[in-house]
Amino acid sequence: MKNAQHRRLRGTVVSTGMQKTIVVRIDRQVSHPKYKKMYTVSKRYKVDEPNGTVRLGNLVEIEECRPLSKTKCWRYVRTVAETV
Repeated sequence: MKNAQHRRLRGTVVSTGMQKTIVVRIDRQVSHPKYKKMYTVSKRYKVDEPNGTVRLGNLVEIEECRPLSKTKCWRYVRTVAETV
């Protein structure tokens, strides 16, 4: 079986309150079908991060993986930018 490429996304950490789990918000720009105005749509993903090193507000990269729990099927890859 080939080693499949998994989807990778970048987003902002909005919660670190759970053990081994962070919540990442992904923002994307969408154009309205009729009026053509651009607006922001955001979605929150629960991400597995067992080390607990990520801080609130950091820009992180996450990768899709097998289901780890009922709501968690994303894995932390790396921190792209840290907040001060």
